Amino acid sequence: MNKTVKFIWEHFEEVLAGAFIVVTTVLVLVNVFLRYFMNTGLYWSEEVVTSCFVWSVFLGAASAYKRGTHLGVDILVEKLPAGARNVVRLLVQLVLLFTNAYLLYLSIVFVRLSYIKPTAVLGVSSAWVSASLIVGFGLMTLYSVMHLITCIKGMAGKADNGKGEV
Repeated sequence: MNKTVKFIWEHFEEVLAGAFIVVTTVLVLVNVFLRYFMNTGLYWSEEVVTSCFVWSVFLGAASAYKRGTHLGVDILVEKLPAGARNVVRLLVQLVLLFTNAYLLYLSIVFVRLSYIKPTAVLGVSSAWVSASLIVGFGLMTLYSVMHLITCIKGMAGKADNGKGEV
């Protein structure tokens, strides 16, 4: 596999989110130009821009979650002894897993309900926009499982180092 394909595979959330942001930006700029200089506009652009932005938000959130770049305050956790710190991290990962899985479930229910509702301008199913919830929370649930496994392996590795640290 060449480097470009490998990069895209490893960063597909960022690539897709970036593509949606590019479409959003281009459509907004084109519409601004058309409105101010041509006294016309693309009547459908606001709906497409909103949809692209929603997709970029949920893909970007999944990417940030995957890489652990969401903000967190861990000043109190860092003051705990190593064993307690690991237990807190494990509990946090479990809570995040169940929260993301529940949000994924709610997203599926929401998309099933929004499937019959067309969008206001283009008349396509709202499920095309709402599916970003399923993709975003589905990826975050998958990454929660991966983070939990990493956390457990890290705790097991520290317990096996012979120093008595956990």
